[in-house]
Amino acid sequence: MKAVRTVVCITSLCLAFGLSSCGAINLGALVSVNSPVGATGNPVGSKVGQASGNTFLEVLSFGTDVSIRRAAKNGGITRIATVDFLHSDYLGLVQAYTCTVTGE
Repeated sequence: MKAVRTVVCITSLCLAFGLSSCGAINLGALVSVNSPVGATGNPVGSKVGQASGNTFLEVLSFGTDVSIRRAAKNGGITRIATVDFLHSDYLGLVQAYTCTVTGE
């Protein structure tokens, strides 16, 4: 009986954490959303900067900085042309974020 309770509890937790932000159940699949955030009149240029980080349970980030400013600094960009943002979710447990900036 104790083993059955444990299996039911673990299954319930997996289903709860497997819910994606869209409300659909995501069991074992990776959900990724790549969104353009902005563009300016500046030329796209040859430089690309990225800032990446992870969060756990959408709460614990441990000082993750995925800002546009950080991505531009990482790429040595002073004139931003485009900004894209990628969000990936792994079973609702780990979320990966990447901000990509292009410019000169």
